[in-house]
Amino acid sequence: MVILCFVVLLTLCLFLCLQLALGHGARRLHISTAYRAKAKVSMSRFEPTSFISYEKLQSNIDIVRKRLNRPLTLSEKIVYGHLDDPHNQEIDRGRTYLRLRPDRVAMQDATAQMAMLQFISSGLPKVAVPSTIHCDHLIEAQVGGPEDLARAKDVNHEVYNFLSSAGAKYGVGFWKPGSGIIHQIILENYAYPGVMLIGTDSHTPNGGGLGSICIGVGGADAVDVMAGIPWELKCPKVIGVKLTGTLSGWTSPKDVILKVAGILTVKGGTGAIIEYHGPGVDSISCTGMATICNMGAEIGATTSVFPYNHRMRTYLKKTGRAEIAAVADEYSDLLVPDQGCEYDQIIELNLDELKPHINGPFTPDLAHPVSEVGAAAQKNGWPLEVKVGLIGSCTNSSYEDMGRAASVAKQALDKGLKCKAQFTVTPGSEQIRATIERDGYSKILGDVGGVVLANACGPCIGQWDRRDVKKGEKNTIVTSYNRNFTARNDANPATHAFVTSPEIVTALAIAGTLNFNPETDYLTTPSGEKFKLEPPNGDELPSRDFDPGQDTYQHPPADGSSLKVDVNPQSNRLQLLEPFDKWHRNDLENMQVLIKANGISWVVVGDDNYGEGSSREHAALEPRHLGGRAIIVKSFARIHETNLKKQGLLPLTFSNPSDYDKIRPDDKISIRGLKSFAPGKPLTAVLKHSDGTEETLQLNHSFNETQIQWFQAGSALNRMKEMQH
Repeated sequence: MVILCFVVLLTLCLFLCLQLALGHGARRLHISTAYRAKAKVSMSRFEPTSFISYEKLQSNIDIVRKRLNRPLTLSEKIVYGHLDDPHNQEIDRGRTYLRLRPDRVAMQDATAQMAMLQFISSGLPKVAVPSTIHCDHLIEAQVGGPEDLARAKDVNHEVYNFLSSAGAKYGVGFWKPGSGIIHQIILENYAYPGVMLIGTDSHTPNGGGLGSICIGVGGADAVDVMAGIPWELKCPKVIGVKLTGTLSGWTSPKDVILKVAGILTVKGGTGAIIEYHGPGVDSISCTGMATICNMGAEIGATTSVFPYNHRMRTYLKKTGRAEIAAVADEYSDLLVPDQGCEYDQIIELNLDELKPHINGPFTPDLAHPVSEVGAAAQKNGWPLEVKVGLIGSCTNSSYEDMGRAASVAKQALDKGLKCKAQFTVTPGSEQIRATIERDGYSKILGDVGGVVLANACGPCIGQWDRRDVKKGEKNTIVTSYNRNFTARNDANPATHAFVTSPEIVTALAIAGTLNFNPETDYLTTPSGEKFKLEPPNGDELPSRDFDPGQDTYQHPPADGSSLKVDVNPQSNRLQLLEPFDKWHRNDLENMQVLIKANGISWVVVGDDNYGEGSSREHAALEPRHLGGRAIIVKSFARIHETNLKKQGLLPLTFSNPSDYDKIRPDDKISIRGLKSFAPGKPLTAVLKHSDGTEETLQLNHSFNETQIQWFQAGSALNRMKEMQH
């Protein structure tokens, strides 16, 4: 006992000496180092042999901080903490390309098909990092959850069989149809503070609500990471959003991002990570932070992130990850920004003053306070009647979201009211569906007029067999989704879609009109009594544990090398890939301006933010397959620009945006300077007009050396194969 006391006292003295010598900013290597080596923590319960490595993160951060000699933002800590070569990587926000080593990959079923086909073509036997496939995009909303799910399984059985068998063979976890939306599944199981995850969906940043750097990419980027190749990302700028005050009343986390979208617009976050910080953060639940990060995609942000705090710790514990919470607590100084760090831009929001917002129609950055949208609708001729209210989606389908919506619905039911509009409810996951059913929320939402849809994306991505209005009929819908571009939800360009919080959607569906402010306006009961809705309330997390519902996860076998991937040679949906042709070592001459095939090389000419709204690389693969060689625009959406490069196309931008107006539909365009193609060196376009005249334009590009090799090889996949020989 005396010896033990002496050892403890000696250790404590050593710790205090280190503190005095190194200061509080130094990494706490002290007593727990030896224990940490013994107590490895798994990244998820599904991957018991893949471990969290905060030690590696710490080592890289220390190297970079010493090199840069300045405090780091949280975004920089996590991103630079995943550098392939922290000693030599050139780091300049907004300019250099970083070579990174993400921890894991997630793919939704629409993009996973092409990603897995490309991985198969690589010839590699197994993925190099933990990876998952999530079946959420192919389930069309028609009648209700069970019926729609059964129909989707029948219609898409070929795709599901392919993804299931490919996952089993190559070591990829497979979440079956009905399991839930990819981003909710990631939040519940795979995101954790400090992880870097890439996902083949533009709303992957949802995981930032749990202190993760989660970035949406195309399938070819996912293949790089699954193949163990460093992944490239242009070094992001960092926009800081400082939150003060406290959320209360009808104001919700959704209103934070609706307000920020109104400030930054759909292009304002391009090339940047949005980093939330400040005392107001602690008034937002973990799932509320995820909502804010999710919709950061609508302002063009690379991703969004919140600092680690007690709300995240509670969520980790409630979702069965107490060990991760414990180790995150130990390394908490890695998971918050350094004091004195600098942002490229600062936005300040006082949550005490923030009012409920509703954005739209036709764009997610047209922001209105709910109190003003009725007048705006009357002024602009937008239909006031709300035809359908839709809550859920990856943006707002948490337990808290459903509880707050149910609290509004119950007030109406208690007064004898139901929704005047149609009303749909989309649970984010099987776990959410089962838990809100157990706790009575589903019944309340159903009794007020709601139809519970499948645990899937559904109407949010246009998977909605809508029949209450004809195509071209002007109407208004209100959703708690993230996007509301023309025809996004129901393929009807005359639908005016507005996005807001689930509780505001519920209130407007009950009132049946945009011209209703629940903070001030009254509803009328069947007996003629007038009453005002009380502000919503809902538990952040269930008081009991979550009900996991049905088991919908397929573990990959330890060795899948003997398994066969199911691809029907006669399929009209799937086909094994053939490589694209290499660059022929000459300039591209006399390309026509069109999007058609007939074996003719052609070029697309476009406007700003070309490729906005999707991570799907079909938009790059199909033009390449049909003879496309170059895309010339004013500016690109980030993911699409990378997808084009990966498939061997030339994404180019006008040096002078007004040159766009010089191009005529019947021009033939030559791209010159490819023999000396180099980073930072512009190319030249020669326009040959049909009247015999010519004009010359300068074109910029963002290719680096590695990406130029993709172009020369014909595609990134071709280059990957070359490197194997």
